[in-house]
Amino acid sequence: MSKVSKKLAATTKSTTPTQQRLWLMYPPRLIKKPFIWEVGHKFKVVTNIRQASVTDEIGIVCLELDGKRDEVKAAIKWLEKNGVNVEPVEISAIEG
Repeated sequence: MSKVSKKLAATTKSTTPTQQRLWLMYPPRLIKKPFIWEVGHKFKVVTNIRQASVTDEIGIVCLELDGKRDEVKAAIKWLEKNGVNVEPVEISAIEG
């Protein structure tokens, strides 16, 4: 179980609305795949790109997912299954 999945598992109800901010890291072979678009269509989540840097070698995206906890969890699992490295964003006290 990933760090993100463990954090979400701590919430009590699968229908509880949640917002999760994530770092997505794409290997070179996946950079051109429209994963964020697909997540927004396959799952009942709202995607919000907060930051992104894409080169020929790597894609790094800070993405917010909003939706019911079970939908967000399923979207994360789907991204990981498709080869995207997903890590939670550690928000500093300054950002809130």
